[in-house]
Amino acid sequence: MNFHIITLFPEAFSSYLNESILARAIREKKVKVSFYNPRDFAKVTKIQKTKDKPYKRVDDIPYGGGPGMVMQAEPVIKAIEKALKKCKKEKTKMIFLVPSGKQFDTAYAKETAKKYSDILIISGRYEGIDDRVNKIFKTEKVTIGPFVLTGGELPAMIIMDSISRQIEGVLGNKTSLEEERISSSEVYTRPEILKHKGKTYRVPKILLSGNHKLIDEWRKEKK
Repeated sequence: MNFHIITLFPEAFSSYLNESILARAIREKKVKVSFYNPRDFAKVTKIQKTKDKPYKRVDDIPYGGGPGMVMQAEPVIKAIEKALKKCKKEKTKMIFLVPSGKQFDTAYAKETAKKYSDILIISGRYEGIDDRVNKIFKTEKVTIGPFVLTGGELPAMIIMDSISRQIEGVLGNKTSLEEERISSSEVYTRPEILKHKGKTYRVPKILLSGNHKLIDEWRKEKK
């Protein structure tokens, strides 16, 4: 699976992608992540006096008024075009992250992992991205929940994580997929008896019974 991330802050992904299961999946080439920064495709507008560095503007004030800034279409379009050159056209899914989009869930992750080899995620900042980007590429608007964040980097990481779990070999064992087995919101491990501040906490007896039918019924009740 190839993930192509359009973002102004690719470094924000480093700590998450360099740890644990996703890091191993990347090392084993089951997952590949590429970044495309719209700022790399923006025009130089001025020279910063303090650092003598070119300043590439990627945002501007919104038409119609209102607070904040909006990411300009052209740098994002060019970043997407570069990413698409590395994608298999018929096997590419383009996701435009917005708070009002289609709800992302496990079913969405499963279907996406099954049907596509390239996932292109457009991660915005500020007040969002000029919507002409969505009209040009006919992306699918997606959200991870009914709330607003400061940027699309966290949602992009969540989507990558969830989809990657569905790829064979990423978790090492298919039974590790929580969504493929009966699970509950309550889980326990050793020791069987835990003492803390004078109180004793025990593992539920049903989990020690060895009766898998009753254990499955208990887990269903605790979902």
